[in-house]
Amino acid sequence: MKNIRIICAVLLTTFAMVACKEDFPVDEDGLLITTRTQCYVSNFELLGSDLQTVRTSNAVIDTTAQTVTVEVFYGTDLKNVYPQFTLVTDAKLEPKITGKTDFSDLANPKQYTVVSGNRQIRKTYKVNITVQKP
Repeated sequence: MKNIRIICAVLLTTFAMVACKEDFPVDEDGLLITTRTQCYVSNFELLGSDLQTVRTSNAVIDTTAQTVTVEVFYGTDLKNVYPQFTLVTDAKLEPKITGKTDFSDLANPKQYTVVSGNRQIRKTYKVNITVQKP
């Protein structure tokens, strides 16, 4: 009788562990991994330290060449701007944007990688910034 109780306890524990198993895989950031393979930037914004746009016009996003080109107002402090990307559904951006970013080295554009929802496709975008003529 004691053995039956032990076997039942082991079986119940095993079933409970299997039942609690996550049905949806997540990545290291806790984001859901999906089957989506699309991987692109759909919009880009650049904000100054006052959280107002510093763009003179809409950013030009070339998904084939994987570039984002944006002109900023003359006098913009490019050491303290906040980039904001809008990505296709379920994609994520690397490196993560955690606050102010220094874009002052115009000769060496910043690069960000868009990772698809299934985490299999990676596309690196260059962010080219020009400053409006005075």
